[in-house]
Amino acid sequence: MNLTDLELLLLKHVKSAGYRPVKPRVITRQLGLPAARKPDVRKAIKRLAKHGLIRYGANHLVETGGARAPAAAAGIVGVFHRTAGGFGFVKPRVSEASPAGSPDIYIPASRTSDAATGDIVRVQLRRSKGGGPAPRLRGEIVEVLKRETHQFVGRYRPRGDMPLVQVDGKLFAQPIPVGDPGAKNVRPDDIVVIEMVRFPSHAHDGEAVITEVLGPRGTPGVDTLSIIRAYALPDTFPEDVLASAREQAESFDPAQLDGRRDLTALTVITIDPADARDFDDAISLEQLDNGHWRLGVHIADVAHFVPARSPLDREARERGTSVYLLDRVIPMLPEIISNHLASLQPHRVRFARTVFLEFAPDGVRVSTDIVRSAIRSVQRFSYEEVQSYLHEPAPWKKKLTPEVCTLLGHMHTLAMLLRQRRLDRGALELVLPEIKLELDDAGQVAGATAVIHDESHQIIEEFMLAANEAVAEYLTQHDVLFLRRVHAPPVPTKLRDLTAFVRQLGIPCDSLESRFEIKRVLAHVAGRPEESAVNYAVLRSMQKAVYGPESERHYALNTTHYCHFTSPIRRYPDLTVHRLLDQLADGQRPHNDMPRLVMLGEHCSEREQRAANAERELVKVKLLNYLSQHVGMRLQAVITGVEDFGLFVQGVALPAEGPIHISSLQDDYYRFDATSYSLVGHRTGHRYRLGDVVHVEVFHVDVDRRELDFRIVSGTRHKAPLAPPAAQTRVASKTSRRRSRHAPRSPGSSRGKRKRS
Repeated sequence: MNLTDLELLLLKHVKSAGYRPVKPRVITRQLGLPAARKPDVRKAIKRLAKHGLIRYGANHLVETGGARAPAAAAGIVGVFHRTAGGFGFVKPRVSEASPAGSPDIYIPASRTSDAATGDIVRVQLRRSKGGGPAPRLRGEIVEVLKRETHQFVGRYRPRGDMPLVQVDGKLFAQPIPVGDPGAKNVRPDDIVVIEMVRFPSHAHDGEAVITEVLGPRGTPGVDTLSIIRAYALPDTFPEDVLASAREQAESFDPAQLDGRRDLTALTVITIDPADARDFDDAISLEQLDNGHWRLGVHIADVAHFVPARSPLDREARERGTSVYLLDRVIPMLPEIISNHLASLQPHRVRFARTVFLEFAPDGVRVSTDIVRSAIRSVQRFSYEEVQSYLHEPAPWKKKLTPEVCTLLGHMHTLAMLLRQRRLDRGALELVLPEIKLELDDAGQVAGATAVIHDESHQIIEEFMLAANEAVAEYLTQHDVLFLRRVHAPPVPTKLRDLTAFVRQLGIPCDSLESRFEIKRVLAHVAGRPEESAVNYAVLRSMQKAVYGPESERHYALNTTHYCHFTSPIRRYPDLTVHRLLDQLADGQRPHNDMPRLVMLGEHCSEREQRAANAERELVKVKLLNYLSQHVGMRLQAVITGVEDFGLFVQGVALPAEGPIHISSLQDDYYRFDATSYSLVGHRTGHRYRLGDVVHVEVFHVDVDRRELDFRIVSGTRHKAPLAPPAAQTRVASKTSRRRSRHAPRSPGSSRGKRKRS
């Protein structure tokens, strides 16, 4: 029984008519579970309590949810972040006790208990110190509700007879003592994985045990492996999962359509990155006699090969998403499924779930038809090839069939029409830099190039957006609960701050609580020196997009219904949507289980965030390793953050990020202006502002602690627009990878590393 099933069993038990509040160990016995499952029961209770479905009452008795204890007594739940100085902050989760926009809570070092960064904790507020109308909130951690992890990665650095491991980054200020390192034959400077036995606190040291030796520091591949272990990414599949995949391969017969609509005569193509290995979407398009467009979005029928509650499904749900690291891909499904059976490879019959969308000549969708199908792609294109065709079609027409050439022309026409309609209805789109890293054979940074989001990308993007929206509307019309892609509107206070900032730049505007005023301002600054500053400021005001069953308008897209349907090979929420469509097609009534979907949505959102964090961390490590050999290197950078202690910048040609401490600005005495997101010189009046481009040099690099410090190059005082202005944010490598390209280039999408996903 996995954790999700256990939660459902617990919830049913606690909600039953005869239940009386008891402690978790008693519930374990009542459920007939062995004593060894008590830790799992406690974990499941905490997860349910976090959602308010059940709660802890007096003496830790488990009670049903409903009336809650007073906020002050129950405490505030949030995510803890510990600083290198030992103190920390808790970011409250939105609740009755802490509404949206609540400030972070300062936790003194002596009040942090043994909480580690990322842990979900309960905080009791304490009397604030200091005067003023808005003194800082202070608190004490009274309970760690959920550990972010017990597994950490670091360097073995013994001190005399004391075996110690310095955990990577700044999670722990002091090295962690480890027991019996000789059992693993570990040597000084080896990178190791440890399991925390006792977390350190202000009152006692931590204690851990070495579970794995990854290899000597600096050995090729160890940096990637350390990230995989640090984020607990599953890099192998259990044998029963592989066996299940092999069974699917053996039983697959493309000639047995079993009622599928045979679309193999349609002209169907795929457009993907040049190094893609799996192809989960294909396109057909024809113009009807009445002038309407009939778009076919053909998505790999992964659900056909991954039965619900099978070993394949269990593993895919646990992983939640594929992870695209710089030098490898960790797939959600075994390669026999993701790169073979469910991959829409050219000239092969493949099973698909097809969405036919009919559009009037003005781009209004007039009908939707969703069918099981069999297709055969006639051509695989890369984005570069399609862009080359659009720019200069004549040479390509000698190599392609007339049907394919006509299809490409029609795709461009319809996509640009849909794109304009989407932007006109209020969808937001930001202009931010995107850099592609290139790695050498040893896995080290060898170069970087800017990536342009051109029309070839926009074609696929528009068609995937249209299919996702149509499927969400279809499920809504059938009164089915499903995992939506939820992007909540920004907190009003952040939009008011954004309005003040834009006005500080000298740009006249009404309140940016209106999305159309945001769009007007973005259009106004396009190509101007203020473009970067405004785009970064808008991004900072947005919330993250998540998965959940709540029927809430998608803010960035400005659409009522939206879900992820187009990538079931690499996203579990998409797979769940496919299964609901199958149930409806078979005349079944899907079971609307809101609590289960809430928990599944949270799980998938957490897995998505874990993947994004791991991808970002590996990029950081690769860049730090490179820059550690180039201290003093000068580069152009954009200011991505401004605080009272200094600036944060990111390289334009190389996406390295780091701080510039205010004390290093030697030409003047600078003060922080929160309204304009800038540091202002007292004597000269010179400003360093969010979005400004400056010249910096690499000053300090510490790979183990993940530290990179820059200094402003003497004499840098200018502002300039970023080049190229059309670039978007993504990091890639020359190895095979597949990014999330089926969501909009907007702050609420899942595209790119700097987007709020």
